[in-house]
Amino acid sequence: MVYSGRNEELIAPLLEQFTTDTGIDVEVRYAGSGELAAQLITEGQNSPADVFLSQDAGALGAVSQAGLFAPIDAETLAAVPAEYSAADGTWVGVSGRARTIVYNPELVPTPPDTVDGLLDPQWRGQIAYAPSNASWQSFVTGLRVLRGDEGAQEWLQAFKAQDPQPYESNGQIRDAVDAGEIGMGLINHYYMYELINSKGAENVAARLQFMAPGDPGGLMNVAGVGVLATAPDPDAAQAFAAYLVGESAQQYFASETAEFPLLDGVAVVGDVPALTDLDPPAVDLSQLDDIEATQQMLVDTGLLTN
Repeated sequence: MVYSGRNEELIAPLLEQFTTDTGIDVEVRYAGSGELAAQLITEGQNSPADVFLSQDAGALGAVSQAGLFAPIDAETLAAVPAEYSAADGTWVGVSGRARTIVYNPELVPTPPDTVDGLLDPQWRGQIAYAPSNASWQSFVTGLRVLRGDEGAQEWLQAFKAQDPQPYESNGQIRDAVDAGEIGMGLINHYYMYELINSKGAENVAARLQFMAPGDPGGLMNVAGVGVLATAPDPDAAQAFAAYLVGESAQQYFASETAEFPLLDGVAVVGDVPALTDLDPPAVDLSQLDDIEATQQMLVDTGLLTN
């Protein structure tokens, strides 16, 4: 049983290929990564899940902190750079994604490339964000790591004063910006390439802005997988984790979901910049596990409702 915080449309073809290649059948439960992390923690030793495939490192970290993961096989961990997996080896990153700004040049001719630039009064009411999304919450957690809770709280209060508009998801933000309903929004980079691939570049009005070197807004997060210590089929679970960092799956992430492959030798596709060309902020992904405090901070500033 796979608990998947990754979108079914994005990941289902890869899971089918895994079954074809290995003969291992996969049963999947899809939901938000944060929701699934909370469910795993609630289920504890009684969870039916073998593996947790998460959209981001923060949700994986929360489950790891609860002591619910078994160690990932050493060979699987060794397949990707250490900075994209848990420091204690309890989960492994499988693909990378950068936080970016999607903007409509008709409304925002010159977008900011820093989180502090978003606080310019000219952008009041023109910024979209997805308050319940795991990637947004991980960005805020990363901001807490980089600036401390006080600094993060100050930024969130200033951001709230900009009257940002809440959306359900990265995809909804992208579509609203492309349609000219709002000037810009905070999303993961691959959502933009997904739109270009489906509509054709000539039919897409929106553009993508990568963040300035080292800016907190350019957090490089990962999708990743952890094997539950109580997995009913631990061998199949470890085989699944190994498959996701193998060449076939890594090529899938590069070509089909426009993410950054983490396996050396697998290149990005199209106009996606190489991972080595970006300069994200120095955040240990294992430090993104304090989701509850981040959510409370967002509630306190009025950027998230319970």
